[in-house]
Amino acid sequence: MKMVSMTRVGEPEVLEVVDCSEPTPGSGQVLVEVAAAGVNFMDIGVRLGRLWREIPLPRGLGVEGAGKVLAVGEGVSIFKRGQRVAWVYGRGSYAERLVLPAEALVPLPDAIDERTAAAVMMQGLTASHFATKFFPVQPGDVALVHAAAGGVGLLLTQIIKMRGGTVIGRVSSEQKVAVAKNAGADHVIVDTEAEFANEVIRLSGGEGVNVVYDGSGQKTFQASLDSLRRCGTLCWYGPVLGAPEPIEIARIPKSIKVGFANFADSVSTPELFKARSAELFDWIAQGKLKVHIGGIYPLSEAARAHADMEARLTTGKLLLIP
Repeated sequence: MKMVSMTRVGEPEVLEVVDCSEPTPGSGQVLVEVAAAGVNFMDIGVRLGRLWREIPLPRGLGVEGAGKVLAVGEGVSIFKRGQRVAWVYGRGSYAERLVLPAEALVPLPDAIDERTAAAVMMQGLTASHFATKFFPVQPGDVALVHAAAGGVGLLLTQIIKMRGGTVIGRVSSEQKVAVAKNAGADHVIVDTEAEFANEVIRLSGGEGVNVVYDGSGQKTFQASLDSLRRCGTLCWYGPVLGAPEPIEIARIPKSIKVGFANFADSVSTPELFKARSAELFDWIAQGKLKVHIGGIYPLSEAARAHADMEARLTTGKLLLIP
């Protein structure tokens, strides 16, 4: 069996495809054949040594994907051979086959293909958590969405629009403007220097926005705060790109609320995981949520996928195909 592994941390070239022994499912586990694996910034953090430091090298990469059940272990009755499934936080998903706990899997409805599922699990659950739980967008709310042409940004924009909000998207190049607008963004700002606050305030009628969804790291944090209206909310995520400097809580202006959002908090039980995933699949089946797959790479080109994502050359979701 082939999988992507790393024996040291570093640049994309540390990723290599290796042969390893065939996995077998134990009690409560399921063996799946991977049809597609999603590429996430989390994976880049693992490669750079910022995440999973407790896991010894060599280590596999990837956390999400979709495929078919090949075998089930003792005590597993909810899945059967040949059934199509998807998962998130399945460590080592850049592989041909993978063993996962049964409770980490969700069944795929007939209307959802494996590539769509692999593209939407982590980023779709993230976007849903942000716009429906962390800051439940209400009709008339105005939101600033960073990286609006990226995987999370495109899904987040659509969910905000579904809930009656207005979206100001921020992208890094003119080439990404149309992608963000096609997802429903009402306004799009091109910015690479974190000099967007004045334009956001202007576009929001002089008051600032109700919420900022910022996964762009340290550089944008202050300008995101400056973009908020009184009693606004800063939803910060994506620690892979670097956390902001410590802030003195009494110096946060305008009764603004700041929080670190993690989608895992909204899928903290198998029941919640299945319910939130089913909601995503239903939105897709009804045509309310469109999944933009921006790049498909063979497993052997995992390093190129990482390099392209880090260079901001991509839009939407990147997939690896074993």
